Amino acid sequence: MELTQTEYELKDGVALIRLNRPDQLNAFTPVMREELIHLFQEADRDDAVRVVVITGNGRAFCAGADLSGGGSTFDRAQREGREIRLSEHRDGGGQVSLAVFNCRKPVIAAINGPAVGIGITMTLPMDIRIAAIDAKIGFVFARRGVVPEACSSWFLPRIVGISKAAELVLTGRIFRAAEEAHSGLFNHVLPPELVLSKALSVAREIADHTSAVSVTLSKALLWHGLAEGDPQSVHLIDSRVFFWAGKNPDAYEGVQSFLEKRPPKFPLSPTKDLPDFYPWWKEPKV
Repeated sequence: MELTQTEYELKDGVALIRLNRPDQLNAFTPVMREELIHLFQEADRDDAVRVVVITGNGRAFCAGADLSGGGSTFDRAQREGREIRLSEHRDGGGQVSLAVFNCRKPVIAAINGPAVGIGITMTLPMDIRIAAIDAKIGFVFARRGVVPEACSSWFLPRIVGISKAAELVLTGRIFRAAEEAHSGLFNHVLPPELVLSKALSVAREIADHTSAVSVTLSKALLWHGLAEGDPQSVHLIDSRVFFWAGKNPDAYEGVQSFLEKRPPKFPLSPTKDLPDFYPWWKEPKV
C-alpha cells in the first residue's frame, strides 16, 4: 500500500509509525484509518518486527477526527449520499483499535503532542503510553454530540477505573497529560523532546532482551485475563501456557544464556511457533 498520511520505518526489530498530516495536526481521516489498519496487520505478520512505536509528525500526535467537512462529519449517510443500514456500519476508529489489539507485537504510543478524540482513544489498546507533559488530551465526544468510539468504553475503564473513566468521558474536558500522570492513563509523562526517545528505549529493551514468543503469549495473557471471571480460571490458563513454554527451545535458551552470562538468541517465531491452543480465549467455554 502506498502511504500518503503515515510513514513507516523498520530498524533493528523496531517498527516506527508516524502519523503524517502535520499541517492538520495529524487529524484522523478515512485514508489514515486504512493505512493504520494495514500497517498494524503487516507488523503482526512480519517476524522482523519485535515492537511497534507510533508517534506524530510535527507538534501533535493526533488532534482527533478531521472536522473540515462541517456538521455532517459524523453522518456517514449524508456524507456518502446514500442510505446506510445500521447493520453495515462499523466505526472506523474501532477498526483501528481492533487492528492494534489483534497485533501480537507490543505497541508503544509516543504521544508527542495533542491527542484528542480518536487521537487518544486509538492509543488505549496500545500496551504502553508515553506522553508529553504539556500535551492536550481530551475524550471530547459529548461536547461534539457523539459518543466514545474506538472500543474506548471497554478499554478506558480497565485502564483507569470506572469512576475516572466516567469523569473524563462525561465532562469531555481537555486536560494536560501532567494532570493525569498518576491515573494509569500514561506509563510516563515527560518533556516533549524526550517522549520518542523514551518510547524507543523501551522498545529496544524488549527487542534486545526478550523472547518474541514469550512476549506475544504474555501480552495475550494480560489482555485476555481481564475478561476472566476469577483467579482460578486464569490459573488454569497460566498453567497451560507455562507448561507449553517450558518444553520449548526459548525456555532452554533463556536459562542457558543466563547461566553462561551471554545475550540470549531465542529461536522461536510468533508467526510459526505459537502453541496449537492459541488463541485460547476463542475456544468454546465448557
